[in-house]
Amino acid sequence: MLMAKMDRIFDLLHILQANKYATTAHELRERLDGCSESTLKRYIRTIRDEWNLPLQYDRKYEGYLLDKTDDMYAVPGLWFSAAELHSWLFIHELIDRLGPGLLKTELRPFRNRIEKMLSLQGIATRELGKRFAFLGTGIRICCPETFRFAATAVMERKRLQLRYHSRGDDTISLRQVSPQRLIHYRGNWYLAVWCHTRNAPRALALERMSEVVSLDEGCIELAEEELRDWFTASFGIFTGRPEQEAVLVFSRESARWVAEEQWHPGQKGRLLPSGEYELRLPYADQRELVMEILRFGPEVRVEAPPELQNAICERLALALRRYKKNESEKK
Repeated sequence: MLMAKMDRIFDLLHILQANKYATTAHELRERLDGCSESTLKRYIRTIRDEWNLPLQYDRKYEGYLLDKTDDMYAVPGLWFSAAELHSWLFIHELIDRLGPGLLKTELRPFRNRIEKMLSLQGIATRELGKRFAFLGTGIRICCPETFRFAATAVMERKRLQLRYHSRGDDTISLRQVSPQRLIHYRGNWYLAVWCHTRNAPRALALERMSEVVSLDEGCIELAEEELRDWFTASFGIFTGRPEQEAVLVFSRESARWVAEEQWHPGQKGRLLPSGEYELRLPYADQRELVMEILRFGPEVRVEAPPELQNAICERLALALRRYKKNESEKK
């Protein structure tokens, strides 16, 4: 009941906030779903006496008006309803779970203010962690300090110098980069950059970065169209303009799931007369796509291109040889 009452009072505040001129009691009651005169008066007393807001009665126009020149009117968070505060609290929890420790120090005061505002409405927030679950697999932990350097450089448009440990060839190189944007992909953080060392765009995994230093030199700016071409035009996290189109056909059983999934914004899908589902994807680098296809095992077949077919066949043949080897060693 208390939460419902507070939401009604916030509805009243939103109405008064939006109106430039005095609003009559009759109109306010109508817009509050026909509440009684005594209920409206209680809401007004709460706003005036308990919240100390500048709500005035204009005798000339016989209505109520908020004094928007008063400093109290600009108190941050004052106009949030309980539902809106819960949403903010959920967003805070989500950001916190995106990476252990990321922005925890910076966000703690914000969370404390939200919890305090909710407590004034008699709503406990300690249950939040029990009521929302954030699950993930294959999440790699990045250093909070690296995240802060990356986020600051992206916003301030400053170059970074760093050491990067490449998984592909297991080498460590000194890089100077112009950060373009932060990307959260499949539970992990990447920094889209123009790499001055490689003289090309790159998507660098934050957990592979070390010895990060902010430089005074400004970033090279890539055009929005160029950013899309390099970082979002193709399937997966690997950079590059799409050079191939994968044609995948999923079994009738898998079609029920895949038809409702988005693998890429530029995908094309259609249900075949056989009940199977055809999915077409643009890609530049087949490595991640191969792993994604193998996840479906016998429930998918690659129709095109031949290079992708061969890559899948080779991986399946290698897996089969390893299983056969294990079986022979047991005998």
